[in-house]
Amino acid sequence: MAEESDLEKTEPASSRRLEQAREEGQVPRSREIGAFLILMVSASAFWFVGPWMMQRTAAIVRRGLILEEPMARDPQFMLVRLADLSLDALLSFAPLLLALVIAALASPFLLGSWNFSLKAITPDLGRLDPLKGLGRLVSWNGLLELVKAIAKVLLVGGVAVWVLWRQRNDIFALFGQSVDAGLSSAGHLVSYSFLMIVLTMLLIVAIDVPFQLWQYYDKLKMSKDEVKQEGKEMEGNPQVKGRIRQLQREAARKRMMGAVPTADVIVTNPTHFAVALAYKSGMGAPKVLAKGMGDIALKIREIGAQSGVPMLEAPPLARALYRHAELDQEIPAALYAAVAEVLAYVFQLNTWRQVGGSYPTPPRSIAVPAELVPELING
Repeated sequence: MAEESDLEKTEPASSRRLEQAREEGQVPRSREIGAFLILMVSASAFWFVGPWMMQRTAAIVRRGLILEEPMARDPQFMLVRLADLSLDALLSFAPLLLALVIAALASPFLLGSWNFSLKAITPDLGRLDPLKGLGRLVSWNGLLELVKAIAKVLLVGGVAVWVLWRQRNDIFALFGQSVDAGLSSAGHLVSYSFLMIVLTMLLIVAIDVPFQLWQYYDKLKMSKDEVKQEGKEMEGNPQVKGRIRQLQREAARKRMMGAVPTADVIVTNPTHFAVALAYKSGMGAPKVLAKGMGDIALKIREIGAQSGVPMLEAPPLARALYRHAELDQEIPAALYAAVAEVLAYVFQLNTWRQVGGSYPTPPRSIAVPAELVPELING
């Protein structure tokens, strides 16, 4: 048989195949959506807290440029001032840093969820092979990444030039403003320009995310033989399963035959069907201990005869019990009256065996509801 090619993998990946891929660290990824989310959060943070950050930065710079006499005489004062200024700078940029951390942690959820796999971080010397690395560079995927990078640079660069040209008057107006006003205006300009440039990446994300999902699921496609093999592994070998079912049936049959001697009566067809019933104190209704047809029915009658279990020929009732009563379960309510006649006969028979007298007459025409008679149902 010829070796399968990728073109023959036409079946979608099964849930097991997807789970195995996740265990190996293979999940759909889009670097563009992560970069977009981080830049978008940064732009939004600059837009909302940019002026405040600029004012705090200006205040920190002013404090740093003030030279006091103790600082000039004792270097320890300079270290204390540096620590204070560093802490102020950290607190000034803390909202931005916190937003970036949240964006970085949340970005994987946009294409699924987090995924931790030991296989993905296991050292693999094959990744250091320069020939394989060169092969990845000159592959179709590498060429596509190159085209995508060039398109991204052209798109973002073009929008950046357009935004700067559109804001040129506001930029030149900064030279005529005071330092405080200029810093505030510059903060707004930077935030607006950054936000507009980042929004252009939406187009790249809108193209890249569906492509990454398609590429991921296409890579995990399976051939028909792989689907069949996986089905065998999941469900087990048909021969083995068949043998297990056969052993289970044999064990259930032995348990069923072992319960026949404890039955109160066996209702027969007389030859094709046999159903062993029991009704003990505490039971809500008579219970089916054994049932069968053909050779199994013959075996039930043989065991019943050896154990002295009474038998009654009642063909419609035997067929109805075989069809509608479950093993080890109580009989259907619709058959209560019919089975009551049988049990009444069994009681009379047991009484005759103990005290003698007239032999009880077996019931000849036991009424069975028409909806439970197999011949009427099928006909």
